[in-house]
Amino acid sequence: MDSLTTAPVADVLTRLFNEAKAADQKLYEQYAGGSSFDDESVTRLLEESKDYKKRYKALAGNFLNISAEFGQFLYICARTCQARRVVEFGTSFGISTIYLATALKDGGGGQLIGTELEPAKAQRAQENLAAADLADLVDIRVGDALETLRDGVGGVVDLVLLDGAIGLDLPVLRLLEPHLRRGALVIAENAIGESTEYLNYVRDPNNGYRSLPLPFEKGHGNEMSVFIR
Repeated sequence: MDSLTTAPVADVLTRLFNEAKAADQKLYEQYAGGSSFDDESVTRLLEESKDYKKRYKALAGNFLNISAEFGQFLYICARTCQARRVVEFGTSFGISTIYLATALKDGGGGQLIGTELEPAKAQRAQENLAAADLADLVDIRVGDALETLRDGVGGVVDLVLLDGAIGLDLPVLRLLEPHLRRGALVIAENAIGESTEYLNYVRDPNNGYRSLPLPFEKGHGNEMSVFIR
């Protein structure tokens, strides 16, 4: 039995999904008219503010979290590639972080470098990780990821999750590229909300990736790429 299905991780995730549902319900109804974002609603949200820091701050109270299904997918990916170092762009309250850190723990250890623009979210994420007994595996860097990741991540990266401010996936990926091992996985959540520049980049074999859209949660436009350079 893996750690996802036992205490304390399972209990913390159940609590967080309940908190997220309550916190984000009005936002989902406003922008998507349902339970998830679609292409039109994400585009509308993007156009409301071209300043990603201002836009992100306006959503500081929202989880904007991954689903349990996507979390299990992240866990499987990290275990399959035997990840030892993971970088997460956009920690929020730590739901996706818990799935990835649990994969590191069950796989024998490692380090997850998280990034979070909002200090209050980073603090809550740290508390949630501590409650799940995973804090020793995670380093959350608070501030603009283009600054906090600039000086490196301490070694070769096996897996990257891009789930931060809309419009920054490609700049963050380019910043991390020198640290990617051959065969590293790059997973972009809500890639449909990005400019076509990101998708064009990872889908162009000349840039060193093989990439395809994920077949589940289609409304989120998730994309997975493998670095083959």
